[in-house]
Amino acid sequence: MASANQVRASHILIKHQGSRRKASWKDPEGRVIMNTTKESAISQLKALKDDIVSGKAKFEDVATRFSDCSSAKRGGDLGPFGRGQMQKPFEEATYALKVGEISDIVDTDSGVHIIMRTG
Repeated sequence: MASANQVRASHILIKHQGSRRKASWKDPEGRVIMNTTKESAISQLKALKDDIVSGKAKFEDVATRFSDCSSAKRGGDLGPFGRGQMQKPFEEATYALKVGEISDIVDTDSGVHIIMRTG
């Protein structure tokens, strides 16, 4: 359970050529990531968000299938975290959301994300 000054969120991460680590649980050699431009990562994420917002897909299912973060195994759930634990753009976007809301595209050194605040 998140304490008073913590939030809880799930996210979907798409890594690209500019990401600081070019490997992920589903692309351990980084072959796909090395060939993914930031622009194509963003357009993929926008399409996934459209499917979630329109009700065609559930956030957790999309995260499990498409996220480059190992949290994909938990439907994108990052668990509770406080200020200073995540990269600044990610933290600011999460704290700005209301529970149940999904962010626009958030750009960090890890790649591009959409975030759903869950607590």
